[in-house]
Order: sequence, then structure tokens, then C-alpha cells
Amino acid sequence: MKKQSIAILFTILMLPFYFLSAETKNTTNLETAIVAGGCFWCIEADFEKLNGVEDVISGYIGGHVKNPTYKQVSSGLSGHIEAIKITYNPTLVSYSQILDHFWKNIDPTRNDGQFCDYGKQYRPAIFYLDSHQKSKALKSIEKTTANKPFTDPLKVELIQAGTFYLAESYHQDYYKKNPIRYRFYRYNCGRDDRIKELWKNNHKK
Repeated sequence: MKKQSIAILFTILMLPFYFLSAETKNTTNLETAIVAGGCFWCIEADFEKLNGVEDVISGYIGGHVKNPTYKQVSSGLSGHIEAIKITYNPTLVSYSQILDHFWKNIDPTRNDGQFCDYGKQYRPAIFYLDSHQKSKALKSIEKTTANKPFTDPLKVELIQAGTFYLAESYHQDYYKKNPIRYRFYRYNCGRDDRIKELWKNNHKK
């Protein structure tokens, strides 16, 4: 009886370590992807609905100004692009699947902006973090070029990732904090209609 009590007590005492070990393991296994697809409010919302994605953060990348503000980026003077950093579980979704989802939620025929947003700061791009991602991205571009249901060429840039700056807090999860304004903006921007027009039956929301 005493041995059983000691065993139970030992198990109870060790539980926090088991949970800590599992949490550390999950965190260690997570990977990162960075893409740009126009307004980061919208592309953030699109990726947070994808199974296997743990977190999506809006930010700025690719410019020449340190710690840029939204005003600087949106003016086009800082050289940055509105983008998102995706944290995902590779056991649930692969980098190639991340890119598949990316293509189906942007207009890859434009490099002067996206939908109702014009300017280089809104152009679509894939930012690779290492040679493995670059290789996968090149294969994804080749695959999409061969299978796209439209004739226009792809105009999405493949760029080596530099410093990713977090956007201001009010931009994070904007679609959750301001659902009515977000839906009004997205509808009036014609984003979903254009995506359906481009991808037709291949579009997966």
C-alpha cells in the first residue's frame, strides 16, 4: 500500500514536467514562413483559418528604413512590403501546402499592388528563409505556372528574407477586433470576387 501511495505521489509531482516537456517539444517543432499578398489584414485572416497554422503576425519587410511605421510603409517611401509571418506545425501542414494556400488567396498576375490597393508596398512576394524554402518556392512557382487556369503570367517575386518588423498592435488580428470594418473593406476591395474569377473551381477558401 505504501509503495502504491509513493508511486501515485511521484506521478503527481512529475506531471508539470511532462506538460513542460510536451510544450517545449511542440514549440521546437514549429517552423516559419513569410509571404506578402496585399493588405495584411486580409492575408492574415486567410492563413489563420488554415489547419496547422499556429500564429500569423502582420508586419513589414524588404525596405531600407529601420523600424518603419505604417505611415512610412503605406506611403511607399520606406521600400517595405506589407507581409505576414506564419508560424506553423510541419507535421500538420507542409511549406509546400502553405504556398499552395498562398497562391489561391492572392492575385498573382499583378506586381503593382493587390486588388484595390496600389503601390509596390502591396505587391505579392514569397520571402524564403533558407535554401530549402527557396527550392520549395521555385518548385511551387513552376507547378503553379503549369496548372494555373488563367493565361496571364505570374508576377510574384521570390526574395530572400531580411528583417521582419512587426506592424503596430492595432493591425494585428484586425479582422477579429474590427469585424464589420474588415468585412466592409474586403468586400469593397473586390478581393474575393477577383480570387474566384482567377482560380474558378480551383479556389479553396
